[in-house]
Amino acid sequence: MIQIQDVSFKIGQCQILNHITTEIPAGKLTALIGPNGAGKSSLLKQIARLEKLQSGEISIDGLPVSETPTEKLALKMAVLGQQTVIASRLRLCELVSFGRWPHHHGRPCAKDREQVCLALETFGLTPLSGRFLDEVSGGQAQRAFLAMTFAQETDWLLLDEPLNNLDVAHSRALMQRLHALVKESGKSIVVVIHEVNYAAAWADHIIAMKDGAILATGTPHEVLNESILEQLYDVPVAIAEHDGRPLVLHHV
Repeated sequence: MIQIQDVSFKIGQCQILNHITTEIPAGKLTALIGPNGAGKSSLLKQIARLEKLQSGEISIDGLPVSETPTEKLALKMAVLGQQTVIASRLRLCELVSFGRWPHHHGRPCAKDREQVCLALETFGLTPLSGRFLDEVSGGQAQRAFLAMTFAQETDWLLLDEPLNNLDVAHSRALMQRLHALVKESGKSIVVVIHEVNYAAAWADHIIAMKDGAILATGTPHEVLNESILEQLYDVPVAIAEHDGRPLVLHHV
């Protein structure tokens, strides 16, 4: 479980997060949703220790994030941010292999190579493993970064807008894969996502944020109702149901 207690964050005089207190359950796919500027990515960065904690406390499975050595945290959680600029003359298999560094520290063994192969296969990249990053599409590169994160073999995956650059088919396939990872391997996944219907279809737990605060948390059925979503996005919506899950319809 990730426990977040009274976390605030500001840049200059701009309040980005305002007294956030919540829990993110283990063994679930949790989606952070909300409009642009809601603080979703900032909260994920606080959890991942990509930004220094200014106030409050965060712990992941009992480990205080601000105090735990980086080497230990890297075996507990893997993080994929929005900025993935890296040398273009890397082959996809080389990029994915970076995910194994917390385990081998420069001395890869057979297990490390097996995990890289598994990650490439999991994200449908085995046929492209020998290609350079600048020889594949943006969507294929995005999947390679996801595979690198998966290869880190951690209990927790923290993903900031992983559907960027993915078309509809690959977005659906990725959400389906993340859902399966939770159900089949017990991983805990936190994902920042803009498309609310992907959260509706695949998430177990949803945190809805607006103006640096949490508006609602709970299951898709508890959070994705007309009252909460109209407050969240300031647009009228209607809710239907598909395969036992909410389906959000936007009024034009």
